[in-house]
Amino acid sequence: MAEEAPVFNLSPDGPIGIFDSGVGGLSVWREIARQLPHESTLYVADQGHVPYGIRSLSEVREYTKGITRFLLARGAKIIVIACNTASGAALRTLRESFPGFAFVGMEPAVKPAAENTQTGVIAVIATKATFQGELFHSLVERFAAGVRLETQFCPELVELVERGDLDTPETETALRQCLTPLLEAGADHLVLGCTHYPFLVEAITRITGPNVTLVDPAPAVARQTARVLDYLNLRAPVTALVKHTFFTSGAPEAFETLAHRLVNFDGDIQSVAWHGNELQTTD
Repeated sequence: MAEEAPVFNLSPDGPIGIFDSGVGGLSVWREIARQLPHESTLYVADQGHVPYGIRSLSEVREYTKGITRFLLARGAKIIVIACNTASGAALRTLRESFPGFAFVGMEPAVKPAAENTQTGVIAVIATKATFQGELFHSLVERFAAGVRLETQFCPELVELVERGDLDTPETETALRQCLTPLLEAGADHLVLGCTHYPFLVEAITRITGPNVTLVDPAPAVARQTARVLDYLNLRAPVTALVKHTFFTSGAPEAFETLAHRLVNFDGDIQSVAWHGNELQTTD
């Protein structure tokens, strides 16, 4: 059943809405800001519920609908679900609940990995919820029929990134436990199936070595966002005043410190809180 959503008075001057359970989606925000420098953005980090990977599908769907209503009320002209778990759990639900509005979701980049493997073995690391979703199974059926696909879910990694532990002994131990079986299986392409993982690339590369290609879907998501904006005639003019606003349901000071470290962003940060199924600013 469709939400009683506001009428979509979309404008090229409106911002791109982006959300994730935490800071992981900043890897997607960074690429959108790079490829679409004239676009303003609204970014929601639902850190009060991070990580989504341990939540039920119904919980994730309710969070994503609440965040969507929040972004729509602030004039978002398109919404990018910068979270693999949320995309797998809720992309279809959001499109059904908000008909006529454009969503861009994340999907593990199985296709390019399968097309370019030399060993015939590719690997995907993601959350358990991502692997359980219909979207992932569809990707495997469509694109991985001719290769051997190895998967590992690495539950500790999201929380390590959220703490800013990008290069600590604990992080290396967690990565080695996750990656060693994949390397022993002969994988030569490693798909980063969670938006938090690109912030661990240096640590991952030290373990995998130069013969394993890491596949980050963020650049492709930014290109798809541009294509949808063009199709809808919603690209911002080059004269647009660009503004980036960030919201977190966690601690704003901690988010600001980590976001500066991860993407060196320049933007406004506001605190939000959940009241039932509605997300509201606290300022």
